[in-house]
Amino acid sequence: MSTATTTPQRDTETAAGTPAGRGHSRRFGLPVATALVMGNIIGGGIFLLPASVAPFGTISLLAFGVLTLGAIALALVFGRLAHRHPLTGGPYVYAREAFGDFAGFLTAWSYWITTWVSNAALAVAAVGYLDVLIPLHGSKPATIAAALLLQWLPALANLAGTRYVGAVQLVATVLKFVPLLLVAVGGLLSFDSANLGPFRATDGSALGAVSASAAILLFSYLGVESAAVSAGEVRDPRRNVGRATVLGTLGAALLYLLTTLSVFGTVPHERLVGSDAPFTDSVNLMFGGTWGGTAVACMALVSMVGALNGWTLLSAQTPYAAARDGLFPKAFARKRRGVPTAGVLVTVVLASLLTVYNYTAGAEGVFETLVLVTTFTATVPYLLSSAAQFSFLLSGRSDRVHRPRLIRDTVLTLAAFGFSLWLVAGSGYAAVYQGVLFLFAGVLVYAGMTARRQRAGGDDRPTDTPEAPEVREARP
Repeated sequence: MSTATTTPQRDTETAAGTPAGRGHSRRFGLPVATALVMGNIIGGGIFLLPASVAPFGTISLLAFGVLTLGAIALALVFGRLAHRHPLTGGPYVYAREAFGDFAGFLTAWSYWITTWVSNAALAVAAVGYLDVLIPLHGSKPATIAAALLLQWLPALANLAGTRYVGAVQLVATVLKFVPLLLVAVGGLLSFDSANLGPFRATDGSALGAVSASAAILLFSYLGVESAAVSAGEVRDPRRNVGRATVLGTLGAALLYLLTTLSVFGTVPHERLVGSDAPFTDSVNLMFGGTWGGTAVACMALVSMVGALNGWTLLSAQTPYAAARDGLFPKAFARKRRGVPTAGVLVTVVLASLLTVYNYTAGAEGVFETLVLVTTFTATVPYLLSSAAQFSFLLSGRSDRVHRPRLIRDTVLTLAAFGFSLWLVAGSGYAAVYQGVLFLFAGVLVYAGMTARRQRAGGDDRPTDTPEAPEVREARP
């Protein structure tokens, strides 16, 4: 179904998918794009991470190192892909360009599931730290209301426009970076190797422990693709997306490694395994007293609100790109103030419903399984993006292959693909099983969109938007 012709001043979009002639077009520069990557990676996970992996022993630090190398390899691959395809949608754009509509849809669908389930997890984790400041757990309605408020405030900031998203993200990243670095340095100065505990605390194999640790840790690394997904909102995306992705990933990885090592070395292993607030315990042991609980709770809330702000933007960008190609409902393709409003609203509603279910059902194990499901659903776009880059490299097409870097790019691409495949295995049978069910549910949606296009005469994609020169240059 073709859309009605409109004036360029109203609907014409640039290569990145942002309205031309508006103040919101290409709002993000390199600093904000880097802050977006760091802010989305460093969310609530960093404050829960040490206790989550402590049951595996200090071997989890090895998983941390492997995961960091894999994340950097993915960051470099995304940077190269974004250089050739500087469009909103990131992994969706790359998979569709390489393998067609169905692969593109599965990428968009899988990534979308990851974003809204992750938002629900961040909100629930944020409430745990909010409870340190304002006791809530005595009242379930108050707890649910707080979790929903923490999700809807970033959503409202997104609906206000991309300029506000960038401002909130930059401030949140700066406010949490400095105190986290102070905690990391203080922990290293107070480090006691006697607190580390056993190297391998489980009965399974070392490889199994590393894989299981990495699957949990990946939830804290989600966001490495942030700048690529939001390439349409970045100024000079061919140059800035790759730089922001690498810089943001390196900055987040450094903080993760330092802070986790510091907590491991300051909190006795037996206490850390059962801790609900490992950073609070670490600060209290470093400096004495209980004031650290309040300080860490404030840092955690700032970090999580910033992550929710950035993830809310990302949750709308991929469906937006797919909707413009006729692979998602058309409502997801409408923008207001530079933001896909339908994507923001649908995502926050789904995350809110999942949050309410988590509290009312009281099934913590189910929610933890859903977190592992996000590990699986996140690796689907990573796998397809890496495969797309490998396809582009093997094609030998001059518009996509930078020949002096061919060997380096091929090695990085294979490393990123192998890393992603390893994470799928580490997610566990239950997570992969449920994740596949989520993907198959999307197949039904794709079938419906395909039938709709066929009834409308073979195409339901927008036809009124001319491509900008840089897009035409990137296409064969």
